[in-house]
Amino acid sequence: MNEKQKKQDELSGQETPEDKNAGCQKLAEEAAKYKDQYVRLYAEFENARKRMERERQEFIKYASEGLITEFLSILDNLERSVEAAQAKHEDYEAFLKGVEMIMAQIYEMLKRNSVKPIEAKGKMFDPHSHEILMQEESEAAEEGTVLEELQKGYTLGARVIRTSKVKVAKKKEKS
Repeated sequence: MNEKQKKQDELSGQETPEDKNAGCQKLAEEAAKYKDQYVRLYAEFENARKRMERERQEFIKYASEGLITEFLSILDNLERSVEAAQAKHEDYEAFLKGVEMIMAQIYEMLKRNSVKPIEAKGKMFDPHSHEILMQEESEAAEEGTVLEELQKGYTLGARVIRTSKVKVAKKKEKS
């Protein structure tokens, strides 16, 4: 294109091919810049996601460490009780007292960790916290009342972690 044509194009407001090439090159550079930003952000995101997954796995692996440490001291006391029993100590009262102290230590540890026993005996059957193992005909108790707790149930906070195994009253059948 000659100079005369360029001047006419400039005066008429039309873009020259050189202007068009410069605009395309500028857009290409801008697109490359945004692509580079995207690739870097994506890599950062993937690294953060992988790091969070590793940290989550680590947390799960060691979450119960404090609880296990508490149980180890209880295990130590149980081992001492067994050793005393094996040494044929004839003081059954002292042995019983030692076992009761260990049980108290366990109950205290459970309490500190928000574990509570489920009250069952004398309560109405609740399928969310009780599991019926037996039924017994009874005139004294209302149908569905827990007569006996065969195994304690426990909650962790508001969640039932083990249901109570119970014997429940049922109406006497007429013969």
